[in-house]
Amino acid sequence: MSRWPTVALGDVFEIARGGSPRPIDNFITDDPAGINWIMISDASAGSKYITSTKKRIRPEGAKRSREVKPGDFLLTNSMSFGRPYIVHTSGCIHDGWLVLSPRRSDVDADFFYHLLGSKHVYAEFERRAAGATVKNLNIDLVRGVRVPLPPLPEQRRIAEILDRADALRAKRRAALARLDTLAQSIFLEMFGDPITNPQGWPQLDLKSLFSFRTAVLR
Repeated sequence: MSRWPTVALGDVFEIARGGSPRPIDNFITDDPAGINWIMISDASAGSKYITSTKKRIRPEGAKRSREVKPGDFLLTNSMSFGRPYIVHTSGCIHDGWLVLSPRRSDVDADFFYHLLGSKHVYAEFERRAAGATVKNLNIDLVRGVRVPLPPLPEQRRIAEILDRADALRAKRRAALARLDTLAQSIFLEMFGDPITNPQGWPQLDLKSLFSFRTAVLR
């Protein structure tokens, strides 16, 4: 059992749902003075931050939406169900997001990023959303989820360890991708492209090299 107290997310964060002015295309603007319009596509794969947006909306559209600020958390409430991001910009969000704004000072953003993205919290989201035709997060569902709350120094220590682990996993994925590319390069250098066959290797049908038979399932 955890030695830390547990608290409801609603005791730690103000939780609200985004809003979309409709039709949204009437509010999109190219004006640099427009307000950032934060979409799920603005969250790059594998990143925990949202730092910029591809689109902006006019100020009158913002009045029908929900504004967020740096340090807020965003949770996807449908697609990529429950995936958390930390906002590093300001702007407005549509109704595909929930925003969690810290309401107390003993909240480390990096710790809560890992906590909100943990299997434990995801399983609780799923359990509470069970029975719905489409899995969807809502304010009351998220507000009632209880999580451990270590002291702030401990939150930072845990977050630092988990950040290092994430960095190691990212390096491993990059190394494996480079090895895969290297293997392909070596094959092409030795044998050439099997489609264009620049080496002029003889070509045979597979049936002249192998015997084939149909598997029987029992």
